[in-house]
Amino acid sequence: MSAGQMPPWLQEQLMKLQQSQQNLQSIMTQKQHLEMEKAETEKALEELKKVGDADAVYKQAGTVLLKSTKKDLIDELEEKQELAKTRATVLEKQETRVKEALKEQETKITEMMKGGSPDAPKSEDNPRK
Repeated sequence: MSAGQMPPWLQEQLMKLQQSQQNLQSIMTQKQHLEMEKAETEKALEELKKVGDADAVYKQAGTVLLKSTKKDLIDELEEKQELAKTRATVLEKQETRVKEALKEQETKITEMMKGGSPDAPKSEDNPRK
């Protein structure tokens, strides 16, 4: 069945399904980037905790390094970790919702294809057989 032969209602449902699949892919990509960010932050915290309190420490701001204190950098990195945890929770909830929506859309499309048009009455519902 080519796109030209496909009924409009089916085309619409397939477009919605594709959008949901794209949303899921975007969420998965965001989760992957977040995991890398979390790992980098954890590694930076580990290294920073090894540094002596009197040692000079720097943080990167674009292409420049700025002198800072160990305590300030630890506070910043821990705050970054907390934000990452919150973002991860939000992404998990979004992923769950999109996966559920995908299942519902796939079921709806399957039922629509078996029964024809979504607005067409089923033969058992039609009193004029």
